[in-house]
Order: sequence, then structure tokens, then C-alpha cells
Amino acid sequence: MNADATPGSLTRREFLGFAAATGLILSSLSTLAGSPAFAAEGPAFAMPPLPYPENALEPHISAKTVGFHYGKHTKAYYDKTNELLKAAAAAPKNLDQVFLDAAKKPDDTVLFNNAAQAFNHTFYWKGLTPGGPKAPTGKLATMIAASFGDVESLKKELAAAAVSQFASGWAWLVLDNGTLKTTKTPNAANPLLSGQKPILTIDVWEHAYYLDYQNRRADYVKAVLDNLVNWDIAAAQLG
Repeated sequence: MNADATPGSLTRREFLGFAAATGLILSSLSTLAGSPAFAAEGPAFAMPPLPYPENALEPHISAKTVGFHYGKHTKAYYDKTNELLKAAAAAPKNLDQVFLDAAKKPDDTVLFNNAAQAFNHTFYWKGLTPGGPKAPTGKLATMIAASFGDVESLKKELAAAAVSQFASGWAWLVLDNGTLKTTKTPNAANPLLSGQKPILTIDVWEHAYYLDYQNRRADYVKAVLDNLVNWDIAAAQLG
């Protein structure tokens, strides 16, 4: 018989191995139990990849601007949102719900700003495309004609909203009670806060255009509207 064994029992080596394994399991369960909704497994929201290469929007938006804007600014909003959500009681399902809920709580301003900016930026990137359709078609085209007369009139109104937005913010094409309208929001604000549905957006924070256009915001806005709008994605937002 092995010197470490007794009849009808584990060997000493087997016992020590079993005890170590049991301790590891219990320690792991204790850690999970102390983590809200087991959220520590990973970030609540992964930053979506760009729908195109960083240089795809050139010459209208440079690869350098996209690299900084997406790779640093957009990523920072996602990283901060996920960091703040580690303390949440349950993992949220939708990014828009995060900032809509945070907007109701004065103490959640930081979460609102970061979650809304993560949402807004993703919406902006998705709404751009290189060599995309030059004009909307179908239902979107019909609704634009009803609300603005034609696409050029829409572009002028949306450009005016973008250029006139004081300091940082966004210009939007929205669906409001079945009608298309243009609007603008400051900083991280989003039309969903007012019950409007975003259809298209233009980022007019300086980091969106300053490397390429310096203070010529109007030139950047015109370049986007004339060359980069993904009208197919905008149409899909109508539902």
C-alpha cells in the first residue's frame, strides 16, 4: 500500500489535489457572484468596425482624420461607457437605452455623454459610404419631396443646420410624427431625446473635420452631403 494512503481513503497526493481544485472552483464562484450580472466577462458594447477602410472616404475625408476620429475619439467613448457600466446592476441590451436612461438622472451625466457619443458616432460612420448612391430612391425620395421639395433643398437645409450649430454638435435628418425634418443638437445630444427618429447625421465636432478643412466647416459639410451620404442606409432607418 502507498505510504500516503489509508484503507478506503484517498492518497495524500490525491487529497491535496482535490482540495486545491475545490478551492479554485469556490473562489471562482465567489468572484462571479460579486460581479453585477457577471458583466466582468467582457465589455457591454463592442465598438462596431468601420464599414469601409480608413482611406475609403478620401479625398473628402482623409485616412488620417478617420484614423483619429474613429480609432481614438469613437473608441474612447465606447471604452468609457463600458468602464462605467461595470457597476451596472444588469447588462443593458441597447446603447440608445443606456443614454436615454442616463439622461433622466442628473448623476449620470458622464455616462450619458459617453454612451450618446458612442451611439452618435456609430450612426455617423454607418451613414457614410465611398462612391455610394448620389440620390435617394423609393420611399425616402418620396418623403423628401413631400417635406423639402427636392434633394437639393434638403441638402441646403441640412447644411444650414450643420454650419449654424454653435460649437460642437450634430446636424440631423429626422422622422418626426411621420414627417422628415432637419434639426441640430449640441454636444452629445440626440434627437431620440425629443421623440424624433434619426435618419442621417453629420458630425460637426471639430475633430470630424479640422485636420482636413481647418475652420472651413461649410466645405466639410458640403463634401459630405455631395459625395459621401449613404442614402440606402438612410432609407433603411425609415423602417
